[in-house]
Amino acid sequence: MGLFLLVSLAVVAYEEVGGKRTLPDWFVLVVAIGSVLPVALTPRWPVLAWRIAFVMMFLGAVDAPTGESWPWNAVQIIGFLLVQGRLAATNESLVTVWAAGLSLVPVFLLAPDANAFGAALLIVAVSALGDIVSRRRRTRELLAEQSELNELERAKRAVLEERTRIAREMHDVVAHHMSMIAVQAETAPYRVDGLPDAAKEELTSIASAAREALTDMRRLLGVLRAEAAPAEKEPQPGYEEIGDLVTTARRAGLPVTADLVEVAGLSETAGLTAYRIVQEALANAARHAPGGPVLLLARAETTHLELSIHNQLTTPIRSDRFGHGLVGMRERVTLLGGELTAGPDGDGGYQVTARIPRQPEAE
Repeated sequence: MGLFLLVSLAVVAYEEVGGKRTLPDWFVLVVAIGSVLPVALTPRWPVLAWRIAFVMMFLGAVDAPTGESWPWNAVQIIGFLLVQGRLAATNESLVTVWAAGLSLVPVFLLAPDANAFGAALLIVAVSALGDIVSRRRRTRELLAEQSELNELERAKRAVLEERTRIAREMHDVVAHHMSMIAVQAETAPYRVDGLPDAAKEELTSIASAAREALTDMRRLLGVLRAEAAPAEKEPQPGYEEIGDLVTTARRAGLPVTADLVEVAGLSETAGLTAYRIVQEALANAARHAPGGPVLLLARAETTHLELSIHNQLTTPIRSDRFGHGLVGMRERVTLLGGELTAGPDGDGGYQVTARIPRQPEAE
């Protein structure tokens, strides 16, 4: 429908210009097309449309009859005003001012005997109305953007408040109990008479583990409470500290056989992931297979580190009792581009196998 209307207007312009001026047919055709082409372009390219319309203001006045009020055909005049209004409504005020100022040049230059001041006033009015529309549109966009920023700030504040609440609850509940465990374990040899040396060593180990857990928890609480700046924290454990986990597990009565090879070129993230997997696997073995043998193997491949932790189950594992540990292990490995499998081996044991890239894909 729009194309048909533009073609019809071009025919009208062709008839008007060709009937009143002694111009070649091709030039009349150029003027007719130039009268409607900017209108067709202005929805998507208003600046380009105005440039064409501005040039056509000079071409459209060639060989204009002296008796006419305006040297341009009616289609061209209406089209130029539409283009000028569209330009003003979609661009910055500075662009509108320049376009309106330049548009006045052909008015006063080519139509000095007509009502040039009235035409100039019309061009300025159209430009002003378009600029008002543009300013209102930009104001709405700025308000929408500000509203979105406010929503993001509120969401960020809500997350921070929730993290602070979690940190407070962990400090008031878990940290308190861990502190009590550490204190009781440290003071038991002095409060209870007749404890054997093995029991004293066991209590010392329990107190040390509780203190380490408190240190890790304080580090975690610092991360939870931090909004932007990273919390102060000690270096994270890595592959080299897995031996300490094995030693601690043995002191707790878990018979662990470990074959840990030296691994070079292992990233810090991959080392931390390996440490956490072994930590969780040994904790699960102590929970579900107390006293049962545990075999820990580490094998270095060209691009991956492979860990295997196997233990014999002494208590059945119910499918509805899986906590967040296994999920966390799988998420850690997956984020680095590795693989993790965990489950019963079909022979009364439980097997955890992880293939961790030495240089994670996420880095």
